[in-house]
Amino acid sequence: MEQFDWTQVNEIAPDDLPDAITTYLVAHHTRDLDTAIGQYTPDAVVTDERRDHHGPAEIRAWLARSVTEYTYTTTLTAAYRADQDHFDVLHRLQGDFPGGIADLHYRFTLRDGHVARLVIEP
Repeated sequence: MEQFDWTQVNEIAPDDLPDAITTYLVAHHTRDLDTAIGQYTPDAVVTDERRDHHGPAEIRAWLARSVTEYTYTTTLTAAYRADQDHFDVLHRLQGDFPGGIADLHYRFTLRDGHVARLVIEP
């Protein structure tokens, strides 16, 4: 797993996020799995709830589960840039999952304009 120092970031406007990230976030929110998957590299890895999902098939299965497991709303609360390939997007989720509210970091690593890694964590 890539080790990256996420403490060295600068806040940016959400409009300054790269297209791959904004397109992915909108597609995820609207449950457009094809568009969401299209933003990933073929060898991408997503880590959510400390579980890794490798490649398009596993990521698609994770996305499909994640949009049906709970009912929730998502609000983008901040965006940060570490460098040209590393972005941290903070979201507040509110819904019927345990605890009801969660502030989560969506930490994106880009490669050639696509998402190579996404780590979702508190």
